[in-house]
Amino acid sequence: MTASDTRQLLVDAATRAFAEHGVHNASLLEITRQAGQRNRGAVHYHFGSREGMLAAVIEREVDFLGPRERELLALARETPDDDLASVLAAVVRPAIELAETGWRGRCYLQIVAQLVDDGGPRIPAEVHDVLSRTGGYDVFQLLQERLPAMPDAFRDERLALVTTFLLRAVADRARSEDREIPGRPQLPTEDFIENLLAMVTAMLTAPLPT
Repeated sequence: MTASDTRQLLVDAATRAFAEHGVHNASLLEITRQAGQRNRGAVHYHFGSREGMLAAVIEREVDFLGPRERELLALARETPDDDLASVLAAVVRPAIELAETGWRGRCYLQIVAQLVDDGGPRIPAEVHDVLSRTGGYDVFQLLQERLPAMPDAFRDERLALVTTFLLRAVADRARSEDREIPGRPQLPTEDFIENLLAMVTAMLTAPLPT
């Protein structure tokens, strides 16, 4: 087995573990075991640290997400300044397309949702650098510009909650297809997208509490 093969096995094991147990709680030793490696230091040898491994997990999807998000962001920039749905679509559509590629895409969405919950300052610099290669940060910059005026604390809270909701809703929908026992009926993909965009637009523009 080559070093590249070993690295791939470790990234796969980490992807599952980070999604299931949490980015900060997943056991590196268990990841090593699940990857079939006997060397307890395999993670540090190949990635340097937990953060380095997390960056490798995120990086695997960059080439898929980056071009697609930027393509849709360019279309969103051509819409009126109060059009939030077109901006949100630049996140939603690539996420759905990624989730439909298989378990790795679905786990990725769960992991990024965790990072959003953690908040910007807690995201390791090397992970932040990888995420910046997607179009996500540019999408949310435009979204902030188009939001109705509100205090920063409310704006930041809404954006964080909406991002987490979007990612998890998409991942949960895709994961439902893997269940042995069918869950509730699912909307057709395009109806799901349009309904989700309508819901999150309403969340972002809801009246502020008095």
